[in-house]
Amino acid sequence: MRRTILIAEDEEKMRRILEVNLRDRYRVLLAKDGEEALSIFKENEVNLLLTDMRMPQKDGLSLLHEVKRLRPEVPVILITAYGTIESAVNAMKEGATDYLLKPVKMDEVELVIERALLQADLIDENRQLKEEIKSLYGSDTVISEDPKIIEIMGIVRQVADSRATVLIEGESGTGKELVARAIHFNSQRAGCAFVVVNCSAIPRELLESELFGHEKGAFTGAVKKKIGSFELAHRGTIFLDEIGEMPKELQVKILRAIEGYRFMRIGGTEEIDVDVRLITATHRDLKAAVEAGEFREDLFYRLHVVSIKLPPLRERKEDIPLLVSHFIEKYKKEVKERRLEISEKALQIMESYPWPGNVRELENCILRAMLLAKSNRIEVEDLPPEVRGGEEEPLHPIPRDSEELKRMKWQSKRKAEDEVERVFLREALKRNKGNISKTALDVGMDRRQLQNLIRKHRIIVREYRNVFEKRNNG
Repeated sequence: MRRTILIAEDEEKMRRILEVNLRDRYRVLLAKDGEEALSIFKENEVNLLLTDMRMPQKDGLSLLHEVKRLRPEVPVILITAYGTIESAVNAMKEGATDYLLKPVKMDEVELVIERALLQADLIDENRQLKEEIKSLYGSDTVISEDPKIIEIMGIVRQVADSRATVLIEGESGTGKELVARAIHFNSQRAGCAFVVVNCSAIPRELLESELFGHEKGAFTGAVKKKIGSFELAHRGTIFLDEIGEMPKELQVKILRAIEGYRFMRIGGTEEIDVDVRLITATHRDLKAAVEAGEFREDLFYRLHVVSIKLPPLRERKEDIPLLVSHFIEKYKKEVKERRLEISEKALQIMESYPWPGNVRELENCILRAMLLAKSNRIEVEDLPPEVRGGEEEPLHPIPRDSEELKRMKWQSKRKAEDEVERVFLREALKRNKGNISKTALDVGMDRRQLQNLIRKHRIIVREYRNVFEKRNNG
């Protein structure tokens, strides 16, 4: 669809020259003065205004003010003589996009118009993107009827514009990063960076450089200067996920950085000041980690200014039907816009399942079921075996050839290995009362290796700690 350009010019010859040269690419509307131009503008969807500075009735500057009041996103290009360049520059300060000097050259006119329309498109795309982000992470878009979640989103709205540090606690998959993004995108920092650092995913020897950056030559392999996450998040928000896994020697550096909002790159000689909002998250009980000597107490209280604890999905099962409907709508394009619904029995089974992986596991379950569903209804057999619970998996057919035999033998071997790993983890965690460090030492594994195995099998470590505490209390 062609763009519409409104030309306001009191010289008829000039109007016609502009019209003849632009009408092949644009829909052109003509006005002989500012008053007529304003009337045409109000009655048409104009994409750009090209106006002379000096006109009878209403001059170009007055027209600019009226257009910007009505539709500030419309670019305005001014045509001016040499004697009024200063006026044109002042007009640009008041919202004009560009200006052209008389006598105008048509190739320059076309270039300036094209550039102005491109700039307007980019601004519009940016605005739409911000609105889309706000709709994704707005505090009013969380899908829940649970009183705890509703209360949490109220806290999000209250603390969004403050600089207070926020600690978000909750099991894996409960939506900790989603809440962190909601805080950021509902704050005045929404237009700046939201930088995520997963403290458990980066090797400890690289984590300090990731957070604070380094100078060229600071250590072997530092071939050039690196800007750290704290610096990248200037005027925005830095989200430290799994803060409980941060090495203790780095915790003191984090504490110093957030107390004065200044730090030094590795190998640097000057401190760098930053304006950042810090949000952290953990699946661990940080207070217990402090008592166990695994986490600094002073850092814990510095992070714990505002605390948000997300309940696991098994404690808000009334939200499961809402979330199921949401994910079916979200992924309908993945199944070629097929209209899908879920059977009552399948929904009942999903409501009775404990969801150790929480909302993330539920989302993955729905996507899988939608892709595998044989009809327009998700049935029980479309759900993963672990969700179906007591129902036995359907027996495999007798293999018809050697390839199928190999595949089925590999699957059986994999299931047997998984079961051995699950039993191994459960018994080890029981012996060590859910303490990860002691369990890793007990079984002769690296702590990170053990955590990866626990995540693989979706084992909730807290349950083993709770059993121990209940026994002690009993």
